[in-house]
Amino acid sequence: MTVSSRTPRPIDHLVLPVSDLAIARERLTSLGFTVAKDARHPFGTENCCVFLSDGSYLEPLGIANREECEEAAREGNTFVARDQAFRFRRGLDGFSGIAMATNDARDDDRRYAAAGLSGGDMLEFSREMLLPDGTSATGSFRLAFAADLRSPDFFFFASQRILPLPADRKALEAHENGVTALSEVVLSEQNPTDFQYLVQEAADEREIEALSFGMSVATPRGRITVLNDAGLEGFYGIAPETGTDRGLKGRAVVFTVASLPDCRRLLIERGVVFTERDGRLMVPPAPGQGALFVFGE
Repeated sequence: MTVSSRTPRPIDHLVLPVSDLAIARERLTSLGFTVAKDARHPFGTENCCVFLSDGSYLEPLGIANREECEEAAREGNTFVARDQAFRFRRGLDGFSGIAMATNDARDDDRRYAAAGLSGGDMLEFSREMLLPDGTSATGSFRLAFAADLRSPDFFFFASQRILPLPADRKALEAHENGVTALSEVVLSEQNPTDFQYLVQEAADEREIEALSFGMSVATPRGRITVLNDAGLEGFYGIAPETGTDRGLKGRAVVFTVASLPDCRRLLIERGVVFTERDGRLMVPPAPGQGALFVFGE
């Protein structure tokens, strides 16, 4: 595929494993998010999504039925297998993957394979979603996976909505904290450029911004930034992890808010612990929130 024929993919959603959906719902609600009703996947996992008005969303991912998950993983379900591996290696709360929106997951699957970055067999499934008015709708999806064996704790996938869920989600997209969009996702790695091709291929974007402490790729909906330890500590106050475990790790999610003072006021009223750095509010990970959340205008 030539550079001119590339179609940059926007971020569709973030996969955030949690120990329990009820804990995640309580935490996210305390941060001022509107959380959708719980929904089940046909392979044993469940979620309670947070939809943003820019079209992206957060997917807190829980385990509804462990036996179903284990069977799905044995049968080759890449999504479930990677979730199980993440929980084994990194714990029950975290940030394990980025889904990129696509109109043709089959084409993305071929592209990943040609680049030597296939993350496993494609996956197709349907799920029900309860809407705020009490009605339900069915969504059908096709996923293609991109991964690097050197990075067992983070993966990308293309997500095609074959049968989209209803587009009118205004009630779910209104958040008390004033969040309007996903601005940036932050990953870590000792040598960020070792995974430059994976990030570029997932985003279908060759342009890359070299940073003093890493790299960043712009997508039509949010940036994907990979920082080394110095960058994480300098920009986000995240202390380096002990050990020398290599590979991409999901570390922070940066949101755009309509009013920083209003967001600050809400967090204070809710008793949420946060720090302020460079004009942004930084909420450290907690049960039900497996990554640093950053709010800024």
